[in-house]
Amino acid sequence: MAANLVSLDSSAKLDALFEESFLHPVALVKHSNSCGISADVLYQLGDVEGDIHVLRIQENRPLSAELAERIGHRHQSPQAFVIKDGKAVYHATHYAIDPAKISQLLGF
Repeated sequence: MAANLVSLDSSAKLDALFEESFLHPVALVKHSNSCGISADVLYQLGDVEGDIHVLRIQENRPLSAELAERIGHRHQSPQAFVIKDGKAVYHATHYAIDPAKISQLLGF
């Protein structure tokens, strides 16, 4: 089974994602359309079981800043998180992003 890439493009969706994290862990990635590393990492994340919420930073800069402030991690791209109970239980950037670890934290 391949990852289901879900667009994260509004504050309302971000709020819902944080609420959902109290039911089960959720994964999200900040992705840059103009970065080769980001494209490669997004491709690798295709092997993750379940939903990956994708925030495309060129299209959603204010939302990217909101996420950085809310989660307490300075903006980078690519950047991946697993959020559980409203807090980041996993954070990595660039080639340190580990699809197998994300799958494990999501329970797959």
